[in-house]
Amino acid sequence: MKPVLSFEAGTLALSGVSRDALPDKLLRLFRYDDRTRNFRGRGCDYAPIVIAFQESGIEIDDRARAFAPIEDLSLAVELVPRPHQTTAFNAWRSGLYRGVAALPTGSGKTVLAVMATAYLKRPAIYLVPTLDLLGQWVGVLEHFFQREIGMLGGGEHTIRELTVSTYDSAVLNMEFIGGRFALLVADECHHLPGPETRLAAAMSIAPYRLGLSATPELPDDRAAVLEDLLGPIVCRIEIGDLEGKVLSRYRTIPVPVELDPDEAEAYERNRRIYTDFLAANRLNFRFKSEWGRFLGLCARLPGGRDVFRAFLEQRRIARGGEAKIRMVWEIVNRHAGERIIIFTADNAAAYDLGRRFCWPVITHRTKPGERKEFLDLFRAGTYTVLVTSKVLNEGVDVPAVAVGIILSGSASVREHVQRLGRILRPAPGKEQALLYELVSAGTSEEGVSARRREHKAYRK
Repeated sequence: MKPVLSFEAGTLALSGVSRDALPDKLLRLFRYDDRTRNFRGRGCDYAPIVIAFQESGIEIDDRARAFAPIEDLSLAVELVPRPHQTTAFNAWRSGLYRGVAALPTGSGKTVLAVMATAYLKRPAIYLVPTLDLLGQWVGVLEHFFQREIGMLGGGEHTIRELTVSTYDSAVLNMEFIGGRFALLVADECHHLPGPETRLAAAMSIAPYRLGLSATPELPDDRAAVLEDLLGPIVCRIEIGDLEGKVLSRYRTIPVPVELDPDEAEAYERNRRIYTDFLAANRLNFRFKSEWGRFLGLCARLPGGRDVFRAFLEQRRIARGGEAKIRMVWEIVNRHAGERIIIFTADNAAAYDLGRRFCWPVITHRTKPGERKEFLDLFRAGTYTVLVTSKVLNEGVDVPAVAVGIILSGSASVREHVQRLGRILRPAPGKEQALLYELVSAGTSEEGVSARRREHKAYRK
């Protein structure tokens, strides 16, 4: 009797074989389950498990796989890939159809997934982080394949041979559908290593895997998870490689802004309260755990709440002082008539700008219908200025933008490379994109700006 490999509740189950009959390379991929008296393995290890059986000469009854070739799957619309897309696709093929392609925002990462799907002709699931991307991916796949596409997320629960799902919906459903897809594509795959999100890929048996991201850099522990679930980075194409060809030429312009005298005095006063507290309690934010300790001390110690208020106030002044607001208005007038996106670090600053100048604001609180209306009007040129906090950093098809203004942001390199990517889509008559970065001189923002500008894309 052949050993039976089946897919059960997001895991692989192996029965009908004893421990002594399994070679070491297979024992490393399974653990014995005393409760069910069979072996259990991760869904994502399906391919190495099947290969290990083949190499060991052990024939199995494979009941885990519930997919087969899609004989009639072909491109209904001609697709002529650009050279960088062909380079990335060939690198993925050379990596045995597993790996991450790092391509800049606006360079056509979705097309790479279309190429992989058309080449393999196998059922595929595409994971995306947002509902905006859910709709965009469905539209792209429908366009190229002229067939109905399944959707999981946003109230939709339709599973077809090609299905697009949000990460959250995939986590909830993969234990039931993980055996149905041969290709797994993870868009914005730097989200995948999250403690819950990773389950979407871990429970799928898809032997072919493709990750897409403009910014795949992660801490070592999460980078290891990403490589385990999708494969290594097989191709990296930088913004500079495509500048002036696929992407617009661009220039980043740091703008130092002096605080108004009253705000400078208030900043120094509140900053001193905050830093004295850090020194007295030997807090060092080079360690991630220190932020939690800071909050705990502020809650427990006498005067701690005053310290926390001082921290918030000095940060608010540095991020959005009156001099910065005046500079934003000056830049907007300098580029009157051009499409401009203004980025802030938080919702409060975004809404404040919107109220002051009657500009439309998009945050995570903006309802989908209203967000679509704002973007449509921005695309049509009815609105020429759009204010956002972080929701437009990635995962939204933003119309071609000529000017970006960073009022404030974090020290994250990822965030600021993503913001740069928002302005790089080419457009008729667009000679150069400009990204202004406003930095409050003499404040902690100078250090934050230096850290986030470490990416080579900012060295211009």
